[in-house]
Amino acid sequence: MSAELNAVDFAPLAVLLPILGAALAFVMRRHTGIQRTVTISTLTITLGLEIWMLSSAWHHGAQAVLLGGWAPPFGISLVVDEFSALMLVVSTSVSLAVLLYATGQGMADGEEDGPVSVFHPTFLILVAGISNAFLAGDLFNLYVGFEILLTASYVLLTLGGTTARIRAGVTYVVVSVVSSMLFLIAIGMIYAATGTVNMADLALKLADLDTGMQMVLHLMLLVAFGIKAAIFPLSFWLPDSYPTAPAPVTAVFAGLLTKVGVYAMVRTETLLFPGDRINALLMIVALLTMIVGILGAIAQADIKRMLSFTLTSHIGYMVFGLAVGNVVALAATVYYVAHHIIVQTSLFLVTGLIERRAGTSNVDRLGSLAKLSPVLALLFFLPAMNLASIPPFSGFLGKLGLLQGGIELGTPLAWVLLAGAVATSLLTLLAVARVWNRAFWRKAEDAENPDPLLLVGAADGGRVTTYRHVENFPDSKFSDRGDTQLLPWTMVGSTAALVLLGVALSVFAGPLFELSDQAARAMLDRSAYIEAVLGAGTSAEPARGGVAP
Repeated sequence: MSAELNAVDFAPLAVLLPILGAALAFVMRRHTGIQRTVTISTLTITLGLEIWMLSSAWHHGAQAVLLGGWAPPFGISLVVDEFSALMLVVSTSVSLAVLLYATGQGMADGEEDGPVSVFHPTFLILVAGISNAFLAGDLFNLYVGFEILLTASYVLLTLGGTTARIRAGVTYVVVSVVSSMLFLIAIGMIYAATGTVNMADLALKLADLDTGMQMVLHLMLLVAFGIKAAIFPLSFWLPDSYPTAPAPVTAVFAGLLTKVGVYAMVRTETLLFPGDRINALLMIVALLTMIVGILGAIAQADIKRMLSFTLTSHIGYMVFGLAVGNVVALAATVYYVAHHIIVQTSLFLVTGLIERRAGTSNVDRLGSLAKLSPVLALLFFLPAMNLASIPPFSGFLGKLGLLQGGIELGTPLAWVLLAGAVATSLLTLLAVARVWNRAFWRKAEDAENPDPLLLVGAADGGRVTTYRHVENFPDSKFSDRGDTQLLPWTMVGSTAALVLLGVALSVFAGPLFELSDQAARAMLDRSAYIEAVLGAGTSAEPARGGVAP
């Protein structure tokens, strides 16, 4: 190492710190105060490191660290470029907010000796798996990252052991195992055909394979990642799996897990399989994902299920940018992925607060929330308008970039996709407006069979007691929890911080689009990534879309 510290040399710590923190948190599971300190400190330090790596990638481009001193392509390489570094910073920021939310929920409900104490170490393992996937420079290490995060997600999804969660967990496990098997088979076939799984090396060697073999390997990886990203028609599992989990788990799943699949699609499509051979297929998939997802969202009465369908729908926008494949569209995709992680997570956290305050997330049973809790109304309104792409929020800016990329391509299929994207955005606005009108704007008395918690007014200070529930509200979800704060400041504060981060994407859209544009150009050119891993002098043809001079 040179005398000057290089951020990429510390890239392995983005994976190792959460793993070590998880081990220490598990040891301290009976000491909840220490466990909270360990987990929050671990993610805070990890976030600081990743911000440093993002700054380095912004100024110096792609850089790689070779673990164990093994020369590529034989050793494990971790690659930090603009796209991976941005994903690391966004994912860890969101994870920290969710962790604070979960910690506040445990303190408020007095459950820190139960589910939340198990949540902490498992959550850190999840973060380690996500970070490993973003940094992986070879397909097998990417597979390892997926398996780490999926193993942790199995535990988190079934936290509490209710019948609904176990049922959803079984579906999730089966689908994930199928996806992982396809991915592993594809890795084996790629290694048999090329003798390597290093992605930089594959970028050079896959072009020498027969066109038919390339297409088989290409489609196998696309299907495996498509299941993980929940693109149509491979998204059937998501709406029934995510809403059953606890609010913090649902939030982090919705925000991050599908985006790891999107990241893998973008990375492999631009690096390993350049060209437009499946351009039309990706456009059709993007269109169907957007339309089918948002039609499902409109039909839902439960806010969590509605958001799960919008999550699927908006994955279509990311596939849209990848399908168009030029610099403008791919840059907008990078920006939109970061936007969607933050906004979608924010909305699921707010939904958790709605369920605590009103006792349900079913819009037919909600009302008067704007009057009962103006702060909660504001926390929902901002990310909801962002998701619906109302100017000047980041959702509008990202979609505008995608539309510009589609117009620049100018094919008939691209114009159909543009029309579908606009229609999906309008229907998203309709879906969130419906939630706002019913849950926040109308009177609680007009709701159908409102939960007793909704009738606890502002005069009660947002606090309920055992006596009130046992005597008067026997069906309340908090009936056995003693003196319970419905909206703890830790949960509200962490949600507010994430909502403000979503607003910051609009305020600092200029620098973020500059970074996204730089990331898109680097991915389409490919040479910077390949040379970072294999050394100077190696090169490849630019990916589809080219790089503007």
